[in-house]
Amino acid sequence: MRYRLQSILFVFVAFMLGCNEYMIVGVLPDIAHQYHDSLSTLGLLVTVFALVYAIFTPIITSLANRWRRHHVLLALMVVFFIGNTWTALASNFISMLFSRVLTATVAGAIISIVLVMASFVAPREKRASLVSWVFAGFSIASVIGIPIGTVISTTFSWHDSFWMISGLTIFVFISLIWLVPKDTPQFKSTLSKQFTLLKDTRVLLGVIFIVTVCAADYTIYTYIRPLITNEMGFSNTWLNWLLFGMGIFFIIGNKFGGYIADNGGIHRLGGIYIAMTILYLLFGPLLSFKWIAIIIVALLCVAFSSYGSSTQLMFLDIAEKEYPQSLDLASSLNSIFANIGISLGSFTASQAVAFLPMRNLGYVGAVYGLAATILVLVLSKKYTGMRF
Repeated sequence: MRYRLQSILFVFVAFMLGCNEYMIVGVLPDIAHQYHDSLSTLGLLVTVFALVYAIFTPIITSLANRWRRHHVLLALMVVFFIGNTWTALASNFISMLFSRVLTATVAGAIISIVLVMASFVAPREKRASLVSWVFAGFSIASVIGIPIGTVISTTFSWHDSFWMISGLTIFVFISLIWLVPKDTPQFKSTLSKQFTLLKDTRVLLGVIFIVTVCAADYTIYTYIRPLITNEMGFSNTWLNWLLFGMGIFFIIGNKFGGYIADNGGIHRLGGIYIAMTILYLLFGPLLSFKWIAIIIVALLCVAFSSYGSSTQLMFLDIAEKEYPQSLDLASSLNSIFANIGISLGSFTASQAVAFLPMRNLGYVGAVYGLAATILVLVLSKKYTGMRF
């Protein structure tokens, strides 16, 4: 019973973090309207958040190894609450920017610690399933959090969307005090020894692959609201339902990713990203056929979210066998490099829409998709440790 409650809580932590990170995409036009800034300028909030997330996650995760995980997790949750509440109160772009920086500083370390705890509390045969559900927590945030946040923003104010997350944070914090495991084993080591993991060719190929997949994702996801309403021609009423549908397909992709992790893992991902690249090439030419374009977006959502379980378990597998002192760092690699990819993709998208029609974003995504395909095919030849 306790394992089930812990599993639900771990998924809920991911949901809370996903709401904070992704809700900005749904309310970006409303923030731009209040601050009298362009969408391309406000898109930098996504870029900066992802960049700070990527920089600070390995540092905090590695330094936190000196203290008990559950104490560190609770302390990081307090900082997260302060950062998100600051966002809810932000009255100008600079205040918003700094609040997002503070939140991004700790968000990655929170999910990294949760993933390590999940890998210890789950029985070996349920490990891939639980990891896929934790990743699905971010997708559930897309299904429920982003549409609700967008509705709250359009009905009341975007500030209220972030107040909702602060309320969730209080609930999660209390639940963690009760349920978080306090006896997960730790291997204390110096910072330099932990980072030896990043010298492994398989790990390097894996993290660059994640960067390219997430960069492809955010070439269109950063501007998904104007793409749906302005380019495809859907109404705001349809927008909320379509964002909800995208979240459903993200969940499907995460659970499909769990199935892949149990049945070949990295070796099965090449075909998925070949298909993703082709879909991106079709996106621009078919954007005017709005229902076909939405089907393409749905399939892209599945492809985007299929890699997580396989790469996460690969990193943990390599660390457990060869770099046990780097286990905490290994657990954070997915989130670190996903956010580097998000930063790269959102920056590329913001530059593209400043000079080119928005429908050309599909071609930018295709370039990243091709790179992801090549990387995962090379990685599948180098990594042979399939035991999950």
